[in-house]
Amino acid sequence: MTNTAIGSLKTLLLWWKRRSVMRLEVLKGITFEVGKGECVAVVGRNGAGKSTLLSLLARIYLPTSGCLEVRGRVAPLLELGAGFHPDLSGAENVFFNGVVLGLTRAEVKERLAAIAAFSELHDHIYAPVRTYSSGMIARLGFAIAVHADADILLVDEVLSVGDFEFEQKCRRKIEEFRENGGTILLVSHHHETIEEVADRCIWLQHGHIHMEGSPQEVLKAYRAKSEPDL
Repeated sequence: MTNTAIGSLKTLLLWWKRRSVMRLEVLKGITFEVGKGECVAVVGRNGAGKSTLLSLLARIYLPTSGCLEVRGRVAPLLELGAGFHPDLSGAENVFFNGVVLGLTRAEVKERLAAIAAFSELHDHIYAPVRTYSSGMIARLGFAIAVHADADILLVDEVLSVGDFEFEQKCRRKIEEFRENGGTILLVSHHHETIEEVADRCIWLQHGHIHMEGSPQEVLKAYRAKSEPDL
């Protein structure tokens, strides 16, 4: 799979006047499966292809070769709040993003109070998002995703989205998701988190799967490399 300068519609619109396109092969012939109810962590140096992998599974990018098969509704916890419109209220953005994630307007309406309560925005839910802090935006994005009745969570370094208490609440919500049979693909540099929640670990290196196995085995080998950006 490759990530090119036209990997997404946004990139196409921003770069369409460019005469030359650089082709960058990010993922190179990787193959793996994640079973229902399994939590799989992906580790690797910056630039190894971890975030590109999640973006492909979230349909943000399209693969230029190979195929992806995803069974179930996906909730991507990637760049939380990246799709929010700053001039719309938090509530209006909840409706917009909830529909994008596959909910009906009626289903979003039923969940609005729970989303506002979980994000701890309270009356701020009706204020324009441009008045929110980055932490408020991240909390709202997380709350929408975990209330979307998803079968699969794609998590990219977003568990620390507030203060310590809110972070623990996020972890409990993800654990609850797992206990209910949800599937998780997790990218993180936080090894303690991986060892706590993951059933299996994949080490990406230069776009290839370098090692796959239990979190303890893979992380031990990964740490032994003494990579500078851990």
